[in-house]
Amino acid sequence: MIEINNLVKRYGDIKAVNGISFTVNDGEVLGFLGPNGAGKSTTMNIITGYLSSTSGYVKVNGHDILEEPEEAKKCIGYLPEIPPLYFDMTVLEYLNFICDLKKVPRAERKEQLASILSMVKIIDMADRLIGNLSKGYKQRVGIAQALVGNPDILILDEPTVGLDPNQIIEIRKLIRKLAENHTVIISSHILSEVQAVCDRVVIINKGKVAAIDSITDLSKKLSGSSKLSLSFKGPEKEVMNALRSIPGISNVVSIVANKDTSISQVEITISNDSKTDVRASVFYAMSKGNWPILEFRSMDPTLEEIFLSITSA
Repeated sequence: MIEINNLVKRYGDIKAVNGISFTVNDGEVLGFLGPNGAGKSTTMNIITGYLSSTSGYVKVNGHDILEEPEEAKKCIGYLPEIPPLYFDMTVLEYLNFICDLKKVPRAERKEQLASILSMVKIIDMADRLIGNLSKGYKQRVGIAQALVGNPDILILDEPTVGLDPNQIIEIRKLIRKLAENHTVIISSHILSEVQAVCDRVVIINKGKVAAIDSITDLSKKLSGSSKLSLSFKGPEKEVMNALRSIPGISNVVSIVANKDTSISQVEITISNDSKTDVRASVFYAMSKGNWPILEFRSMDPTLEEIFLSITSA
């Protein structure tokens, strides 16, 4: 879908982007991350055609963004960090204006805009002045303009910045819905949002790619193994011995045991090699022994911990 190859951007003697290469696969949601000054915004501006690269290339659906800009840009819907809104227009006037810019045929506009307004849940705001809308609704209008023309690819820069928790949840649901029919690239400093919606992440640092993988695989690579926390009721030693016999589990350690009752409430950690998913096996072993699971969760590093480890190295 998108191919970025050996991208370089110089500002005098400074390389803001220094040989970045990665691909964005058809239908995936990709998180594009990096600390301030890493070259993230510069890279996104090159991908969308707002900046030209010093060397290297970007291809969108096979179209070079510099050699075939019009064809490449037809495939992209872009939401900048600050949505390009005109506050003295109504929502519908603004979206019709965007249709003019994107050369959407007039015969298709009514149906397309009705679909977009419904999708981003701003039908009731269609005749309201954009300047009178809340921050959350302005963000939705920004996403709506990115959807005009039905592009294959959506690039969203900080889509939830400045929103309250309820608005963040709504935008997160919207992004998941959009991902059903579009390839999505999300750039955000809110790492919990990226972890919630992205299939894969690209982390850049100092103008170079520092890591590319799924969050789960990055977590396993960082820790070298996978850890699970299990809280249950049952005989501690018998349960631990049963779990140690499961292929892939390397260690089982008791953390908390409440032995005031005849049946202990126990919390243990399970270590397993990063290539084996033992969760189903643990569940079946506990079920076979009739030992109720009270809590079962991953203890692998979060995306925030991964990000800090990679970018502070």
